[in-house]
This record gives sequence, C-alpha cells and structure tokens, in this order.
Amino acid sequence: MPDAIRLADKLALLDGPWRPAVIADCNGQEVKVVELEGEFVWHAHSDADELFLVLSGAMRIELRDGVVELREGELYVVPRGVEHRPVAESRCQVLLFEPAALVNTGDAGGPRTAPARRV
Repeated sequence: MPDAIRLADKLALLDGPWRPAVIADCNGQEVKVVELEGEFVWHAHSDADELFLVLSGAMRIELRDGVVELREGELYVVPRGVEHRPVAESRCQVLLFEPAALVNTGDAGGPRTAPARRV
C-alpha cells in the first residue's frame, strides 16, 4: 500500500516560483503544488477548468472582468476558456488540480512555460 502524501514534504522540494510539480494523479487529472510570487502571464485554457487552492499565503486571480482574492484555505476554479492571470505579492503556496499534460501558460506560451515534472 502506498504512503500518504505529505504536502509539506512536497512543497519543500520546489525550486522556485512558477514551476509546478505533479504530486499525484486522479482520474486523468494531476494534483500539483507550486509556489507563486509576482505576476504570471495572461492566459487561458480553452478546454480545461483549473482549480487553485491556497495552502499558505495569499494571491489573487485577475480576470478580464474582475479579481478573485484568495487566502489560505480558499479555492477558486477558473472556468475553461476564461483568460486569467495569477498574482501573488509575496510567496504563496498553491495546490492545483487540472487535466494531465495541461500547459501552465495555456495559450500564451513563452519563457514561463514549465515542463512537466514530478516530485
């Protein structure tokens, strides 16, 4: 029987902001952890929703028609096709739940595109 996943242990393996790491798989979805700091790129995922759950710190998800503020213990699901930009004024640790092989920069691409990796 596999061991339980300790989020603190997985978060300790992260090597900088905006580099998500897969920690588990669930029905074709990936559970990832990531550290956020600063502004990400505006992007959308045309065929996938994206769940953000704040584990520590605070962040906001900027949408073209508003802003969603998230604190520790709060989550938000960005609906598929909705352009958004995650922003964290200071370091924030987040759990993501999204389809396997989803590209973190969605349709925007660019230098912040992170390769898939497991920790």
